[in-house]
Amino acid sequence: MLLIYTHKITPRFSFVMKQIFQRILGIEILFTAKVEDFIKHSGAKITYTKLPLQNEFFIRSNDLLFEQGINDLQIKVGDWEGVPCFFNAGERSSIPFDIFSASFYLLSRYEEYLPHVKDSHGRFPPTESIAYKNQFLELPVVDIWALKVLKKLKERFPDLQSNQKKYTYTSVLDVTASHCYAHRGLARSFAGLFLDITGLRFKRVAERINVWFYPKKDPYNNYDWFIASHKKYDITCLYFFQFAAYSTFDKNVSTHNHKFIYLIKSISDYSKVSLSASYSSFGNVSLLKKEKKALSNVINRPVNSSRLRYNRVDIPLTYRDLVDAEFTDDYTMGYTHELGFRASTAHPFYFYDINLEVQQPIKIHPFAAHDYSFLKMKDSEEIKAKLASLYEQVHQVNGNFTTVFSNELFGEANTVSWKKIYEHILKNYNV
Repeated sequence: MLLIYTHKITPRFSFVMKQIFQRILGIEILFTAKVEDFIKHSGAKITYTKLPLQNEFFIRSNDLLFEQGINDLQIKVGDWEGVPCFFNAGERSSIPFDIFSASFYLLSRYEEYLPHVKDSHGRFPPTESIAYKNQFLELPVVDIWALKVLKKLKERFPDLQSNQKKYTYTSVLDVTASHCYAHRGLARSFAGLFLDITGLRFKRVAERINVWFYPKKDPYNNYDWFIASHKKYDITCLYFFQFAAYSTFDKNVSTHNHKFIYLIKSISDYSKVSLSASYSSFGNVSLLKKEKKALSNVINRPVNSSRLRYNRVDIPLTYRDLVDAEFTDDYTMGYTHELGFRASTAHPFYFYDINLEVQQPIKIHPFAAHDYSFLKMKDSEEIKAKLASLYEQVHQVNGNFTTVFSNELFGEANTVSWKKIYEHILKNYNV
């Protein structure tokens, strides 16, 4: 049991302490704001305030966990034994920076509340993040800091018990277009054929006509291969199906198509099926609920997990909408075109709503790699090297290595064999 003393127990303080000590390090904790309780405690203990009480393990606090709302913070990134850090704590502190305020800043996505220019899809650009600007986007620094603090605590308190979770790998498959040509209806099929002919895409014309007569040859139809691969390597895979009406950015097979419905039901027999929320449902809670209910009716079980189309997250509104729609888990926390850790952690965490100063009841599962981020790489060897680096970072902190792939990628002609890349991941990164 670890006792943590502070002068004021706030929602921010409770949120970050539970995340670091309980969820990442597996340490039982208690809080107190009473000096007498802290002094008489004979076990492991920390003081987190402006001044130490005695000669205890002391981390000098920044003001961030005791404030409310958003302020324009001046952040200077320094170095702690080779790891980037910020919110300097001074010489008297047992740790040279305020790990708790820094972790809250990153986990709450504090910087995404600050004024910034969004991209064409309304997303926070990775280039605006403190992690990108200071070259630690590919480091789960919150987890690294936590393990370093644990090491120092055990030097001071050798009997401190820590029951950390083991490393895990999770594969996320995004199915926003279940088929390339098949099951799309006469109007859409002939419109697609016309566009391919006028665009002189004769290879697609031949593929399209062939699939009309042999639907199983659709290039996106790799589901049997996925199921067999996941069984072979005993992989936890989450399928996120888009189940929405046609729109400019939502072009999946009709939700009324019986073959599409059968596909979803058959996949749900082998893996967990969740909702890839449509582009149109962004900011539209009623439509989000409608899509969730429709998919739930297909698989005859609750749909609790979500992913947002194009990884569109507008903090805090998006997570409020997901909570309103009664989702319990979300897998959208990451960048589409940049590898790394958007919230600087490889562990799941709950969303903290700064405007409301409350922890929302939705767990965020951050991903480290999205398939689109690999498209700018020159060959398979470069992709494998990047994957190996990310895996090593996650494995060292006993985190969850989550990758996001689209089924579309496996059916398109590329210089890279995505099936071989994916099987490489399943074979090597599940341990």
